[in-house]
Amino acid sequence: MSKDTYLAVFLGSQTSPKFAAWNAMAPAERQKKEREGIAAWKAWVEKHQGAILEMGGPLGKTKRVDAKGLTDISNELGAFTLVRAASHEAAAKMFENHPHFAIFPGERVEIMPVLPIPAG
Repeated sequence: MSKDTYLAVFLGSQTSPKFAAWNAMAPAERQKKEREGIAAWKAWVEKHQGAILEMGGPLGKTKRVDAKGLTDISNELGAFTLVRAASHEAAAKMFENHPHFAIFPGERVEIMPVLPIPAG
């Protein structure tokens, strides 16, 4: 990876008040909001298409592997995208008012640089 590569992780809790409100919507209202969110997400992709290295996508159920073995767990990770930007700040600014939390019940997007593997 080059030094201008950033991983954006979309997070949200299914136990948050925002998610509860989303689930409490009438089905027709939620479907309308979903269509609005998908259209806004597509517009975001078009706006930033030159910077998107890997669209990524939604993340499924999580399995943790550690010294104790394999465990099914839950976390707040919802999706990921890989982008290129001139700086960490520039990468983060791409996600201001993103539909993940502006329309959908997601809570935040965390952006971090993808660092080179240390030579050893």
